[in-house]
Amino acid sequence: MLELSVCIGSSCHLKGSYNIIQLFQQMIEENGLHDKIDFKANFCMKECQGDGVAVSINGTAHHLQPEKAREFFKETIMPILN
Repeated sequence: MLELSVCIGSSCHLKGSYNIIQLFQQMIEENGLHDKIDFKANFCMKECQGDGVAVSINGTAHHLQPEKAREFFKETIMPILN
């Protein structure tokens, strides 16, 4: 099972973590991935210096701009599941 986390600490919240969470939830629902992704929010991932919201895939941190979230899901997360 893929572990997907989005930081909701103060810095990431201000950078748009709420929008990323909403989009990821929508993508998981649309693609029927509830049984393949363990999706959660983490308070602080200690990645505040990054350019964008901290997103973790199986423990590996990525930094993501909200406007790139759909593309990131399709190009980074979906291939891991296939």
